[in-house]
Amino acid sequence: MSSPLQPMQQFAKTLQAARRVSTPLIAIRTPDPALTVGRVLEEVGRTAAVIQWDVVRGFAAVNDCGKKELGKLVTDRDPASVGPVEALVLACLLGDDAVLIYSNAHRFWSDPQVAQAIWNLRDLFKANGRMLALLTTPGAILPDELMQDVLVLDEPLPAVDDLNRILDETIAAAEVPELDPVDSSKALDALLGLAAFPAEQVLAMSLSRTGLDLDQLWERKRQVIEQAPGLSVWRGGETFDDIGGCDNIKRFLRAVIAGEDAPRGVVFLDEIEKAFAGTGTDLSGVKTELTGTVLAWMQDRGADGCILIGPPGAAKSLVAKAAGNTAGIPTIAFDLGAMQNAMVGASGERLRAALKVVDAVTNGRSLWIATCNSIGTLPPELRRRFTLGTFFFDLPSPEERSAIWKIYMGKYGLSGELPDDNGWTGAEIKECCRKAYRLKLTLEESADYIVPVARSAADQIKALRQQASGKFISASHPGVYEFHESGAMVRTGRAFRSPGN
Repeated sequence: MSSPLQPMQQFAKTLQAARRVSTPLIAIRTPDPALTVGRVLEEVGRTAAVIQWDVVRGFAAVNDCGKKELGKLVTDRDPASVGPVEALVLACLLGDDAVLIYSNAHRFWSDPQVAQAIWNLRDLFKANGRMLALLTTPGAILPDELMQDVLVLDEPLPAVDDLNRILDETIAAAEVPELDPVDSSKALDALLGLAAFPAEQVLAMSLSRTGLDLDQLWERKRQVIEQAPGLSVWRGGETFDDIGGCDNIKRFLRAVIAGEDAPRGVVFLDEIEKAFAGTGTDLSGVKTELTGTVLAWMQDRGADGCILIGPPGAAKSLVAKAAGNTAGIPTIAFDLGAMQNAMVGASGERLRAALKVVDAVTNGRSLWIATCNSIGTLPPELRRRFTLGTFFFDLPSPEERSAIWKIYMGKYGLSGELPDDNGWTGAEIKECCRKAYRLKLTLEESADYIVPVARSAADQIKALRQQASGKFISASHPGVYEFHESGAMVRTGRAFRSPGN
């Protein structure tokens, strides 16, 4: 059985096939337009005239054959004076098999005249093998009028083999010693998700006679991720060692990040029930469309994930953020609300662009961790995508609270008698220590300014426990979470009982 083609090889093959059957209109969504122009020239323009248009330079020849054709388009005028509509009108003068590359097409195709001019070229270009290549950004969506007539191709970001080549060539050009296998692997991890040009540039900037500055490489990667609306990189330094309790979920996630096909990045969705609220009921259909896009993407990519449910302050978000640092991979915060836009179609375009970034940065291996305070409103089809299970975070036990106190008292340099912490969450213990540190109070004095969620939201916590009982995995102990009115929590599978809170 032949091995599957690499994404870049598949893109080149599709481009060649489009040329072979005289496809007249194509849109190429690319993170590196300059590289794409070279690839178009290599794959479809070796013997044909290739002309490029952009809004500043107007027409320009890309190859020698293109120079001859350029004279047909502009004779006694400045090529830079040709506008976006006129460029498409004059394209009718191009000879057989010519290729016109139209830069930043997404900036112009919403104009009815530009959209009509593009459509007008379909049959004309088909008749004699000409091609219009519309260069656009990743995730861009064609106007409705052109969707059925323009072939859309996605040029992939450099794969590991491509980045290896860039790494070797840059090191050779810089005349610095070769990297050892460990540093080379770390460099590749940091470069994943960058286009070829920025990858080469940031790598060159990070090399010196003393070695490779990995921190600078990772910072550039964070900047690339955060250019996509709704994506940010968690910069905190917490690991699982900084979390008291939650032993079962920590043990499980450690196995995931150290297992086969280990994730290359964690995608963190906080309060997922709010992010997807309105699915199937919003009159605009925007939220339903976004939900469908996420569901389809996770299904197609086989993305794994788990849902963490529990009362506020029970360490759900902390566990999710610490998973990436524990594994030495980025934790990407995914804010669906920030991707929404008032312009029609813009929200879906932003989401698709964000998903492409996630796919590239993680090399197709992402671990999705969602937190939730109430799972009842989540669409069942969304819950099914989180195939690694749903974990319930109860209020910490006395043993877990003791471990949490040690962590935060050590962090803030505190000592002294502990207050009555019955029913406290980890977040409340942290806040008590923080107030004691900042206000120069004893822990018992600081506790006077804490109202535990177990008291302020007792009914909601009881409802959460009842909802989770027998249905979700315990975050603290192996097995399914069980709750009884008596306050006893039972771990199924083995004989185990501990007093409730």
